[in-house]
Formats: sequence, C-alpha cells, structure tokens
Amino acid sequence: MKAMKCLFVTAILMLASSLVAAAGSPVGVWRSIDDKTRQERSIIRITDENGELKGVVEKIFDQPGDDPAHLCKECKDERKDKPIIGMAILWGLKKDGDAWAGGEILDPKNGKIYRCKITLSEDGKSLNVRGFIGISLIGRSQTWYRE
Repeated sequence: MKAMKCLFVTAILMLASSLVAAAGSPVGVWRSIDDKTRQERSIIRITDENGELKGVVEKIFDQPGDDPAHLCKECKDERKDKPIIGMAILWGLKKDGDAWAGGEILDPKNGKIYRCKITLSEDGKSLNVRGFIGISLIGRSQTWYRE
C-alpha cells in the first residue's frame, strides 16, 4: 500500500512538472486567429524536435472562399496541391532569449514561406507569431491562443 501511494505521488509530481514546463514553452496545441479577418483559422500542434519547434495543422475552420478540399494550391514546392491538414507550416525555430527564432513559416493561402519569430505571453496562454521578409519590421503578426 505504501509503495502504491509513493507511485501515485510520483506520477502526480511528474504530471505537474510537465504542465509547468509546457506553460513556459510554445509546445502544445494552438488556435490561430487570422490577423485580417479576426476569425479563428486553424488548430496547430507545436512540438519540439531536437531543440527545434515544428508546427503542424490539425484542423481548419472554413472561411468564405476556401478550397473545400483545403489543398495548398499556391505552394511552389513539394507541398503543391497537398492537404494543408497534416502539413508542417512552422519549422526550425530555436530558443533565442525570450523568443524562438531562426525558423520559417508557410502561409498556405499564398504559398509563401517567411522567416518567423514567436514570443510566448507571460501566462503561457497566447503566442505572438510574426512572419517577415528580411527584418522583423517588414512583416505581419498573428496571435494564437493555447487550447
């Protein structure tokens, strides 16, 4: 019985520590909001693969004018005409001070790939995602919300 209690307490502590770690990290599931329409756009899962963040689309919320098949029609590389659901749209970001930078993000609407920087809010509930060309001043941002 004592061993069972010890195992239970250990499991609870491990779960609590992983939740605290996730709050200080962008790893997890996020709801993206379109910066122009202010409508929810997609659900994206961010994972850490060997110290680099990767974001994959898990769900798309239909918008007027969307391709019903949700294919990346405008992509120029091997992603062309592939389903956006299951596609990596964010990759290569590494921890850089209070942000994650040095990676890229794909905009499936226009098929363009931009440099990317993300910053997690202090409470860990929102993520500022900035895509840009050249320097961060020339770009646009979205706020994503933790699911």
